[in-house]
Amino acid sequence: MTANTKYSLKCALAIIMIFSAIQCVSSDDDDDDDNDVFVEVEQSKSEPNVDYTSPIPSGDFHLAENFDDISSFQKKWVPSQAKKEGIDEELAKYDGVWSVESPQRDGFKSDLGLVLKSKAKHAAIASKLDKPFYFTEKPLVVQYEVNFQEGQECGGAYLKLLSHTKETQDLKQFYDKSPYTIMFGPDKCGNDYKLHFIFRHKNPNNGTYEEKHCKKPKERINEAFEDKKPHLYTLIVNPDNTFLIKVDHKIVNEGNLLEDFVPPVNPESEIDDPNDVKPKNWDEREKIPDPEAQKPDDWDESAPAKIIDSSAVKPSDWLDNEPLMIPDPDAEKPDDWDADMDGEWEAPLVENPRCDGVSGCGPWSPPLIDNPAYKGKWKPPMIENPNYQGKWTPRKIPNPHYFMDPLPFKMTPISAVGFELWSMSSSILFDNILITDSVDVALDYASKSYDLKKKKIDEDAESLFIRILKYSNERPYLYAVYIVAVGLPIALLFVFCCGSTKEEKSETQMNADPKKTDALTPDDQPTPPPKAKNQLDIPEDNVEVEEEEEEEEEEEEEEEDDDDDNDDDVEEKEEISTVHEKEDVKKTESGQGDVPSLKKRKPLKE
Repeated sequence: MTANTKYSLKCALAIIMIFSAIQCVSSDDDDDDDNDVFVEVEQSKSEPNVDYTSPIPSGDFHLAENFDDISSFQKKWVPSQAKKEGIDEELAKYDGVWSVESPQRDGFKSDLGLVLKSKAKHAAIASKLDKPFYFTEKPLVVQYEVNFQEGQECGGAYLKLLSHTKETQDLKQFYDKSPYTIMFGPDKCGNDYKLHFIFRHKNPNNGTYEEKHCKKPKERINEAFEDKKPHLYTLIVNPDNTFLIKVDHKIVNEGNLLEDFVPPVNPESEIDDPNDVKPKNWDEREKIPDPEAQKPDDWDESAPAKIIDSSAVKPSDWLDNEPLMIPDPDAEKPDDWDADMDGEWEAPLVENPRCDGVSGCGPWSPPLIDNPAYKGKWKPPMIENPNYQGKWTPRKIPNPHYFMDPLPFKMTPISAVGFELWSMSSSILFDNILITDSVDVALDYASKSYDLKKKKIDEDAESLFIRILKYSNERPYLYAVYIVAVGLPIALLFVFCCGSTKEEKSETQMNADPKKTDALTPDDQPTPPPKAKNQLDIPEDNVEVEEEEEEEEEEEEEEEDDDDDNDDDVEEKEEISTVHEKEDVKKTESGQGDVPSLKKRKPLKE
């Protein structure tokens, strides 16, 4: 098994050990789709850490709907049986599905809400107020919760405050044309995020109604459409024409009914005279050509903008006789080709392969360059117009439709509320709708409903980290457990992937630089001198190989620390060894004594 194979196996083993400790939990929610209002009570999976009871307003109110009392809901809320006008019969029906059920997540056991179950269908449902709201001397406060449990792609979740008129008495006929006084709530399609506040203003002159649209919010509201959590929407309209819009108790928009709506409540006192006509001699030109300017004598208007580059030279590899495109030699005429019907068949053209890698093919012509003598058509310079009269505008006349409504707060009274929606996302949950004339009542109502939900969601979010931290602070020994649990897999991964065996290190070092040793290598061994007649016939190579093996075992342990110093020692030892060998050879040749090297060498094994 090679070193690379061992390394790969070790990495794979370490990764398997780490991922074996990870567990993934996933859950899918299925959507139900029916044609009636269903009551479905789903128990929350987690026990609430906050006490929750159905909220009850602490003061006067016109509507307070928490959807927790199913029998009360069924008596008050009426699904629409109307049809939209001007569209296909099948699309005109309000056949969207409404259901009363618990939230999909982060909910209390006893908390229910109104849920729009279906998507891509028109849906409408409405309820009468306990008593109509009249715009007198107290503010209007509208408050309700919205939870896009599946997020929102395209669609609205706004609430309509239906006008107190004959058209809104039968809520079964509630549809998009039903008169409303205020429309308030979130809406989104694509990247267009909106928080509507629209009111219908009555013209005091002729009694007609016109929609007035509030300016866009100052703050970002994107998160409420994406985080799949409940959010509280609040509208406060005051008798002094001021308004406030809040999301989760935070002001996101504010202004004045007279100043911050389009079109404005009160029209202009003067308008342009539709019968006024601009005089024929009215001069609107700020600048005119200088009438006294003359074209210079040397101005040549006939000079072309481009001329042939006379210095250009045809490239030496240019192929004049080769066309750029040639008939495809591999093309074949289709079997069903009819010359009488289709004409003479011709192979499709393809690029000429002979033109690849050369400057060009076909007839060569020099390129065009800018003409330095080109000036173009002469035009006189522009000067200030001495007869300039300014931009003409029609004269103003009194607006025959002018009126002044100093108190647009006094809107049409409200007697019902309803949702008339179309959405491409399902499972939109509505809860805790409140219509009142007291800001304090609304705040108290929110403290008993939305604020408790928010607190529970925050606690559940903390449980993964904060609770573990608090629990660990009470038991400090757990930090050692965490360090082992986290550090051990990392250490194993490092050791298995980055470590190497002793044999691999030794092999790598020897292959990297064989010169880092005092032992003689095949390149360093000197050429032995010719043997004398009386010299013993002992294989010199085998004796030196054994010496090299013994020296290598002793020197491997010193290599790492002495590599730099050994480079110089190697040269000195080689010179000394060579001198001794030459002296031994001379003594042998002269017949004096035995072979000296045999005294230090071990006998050869048979």
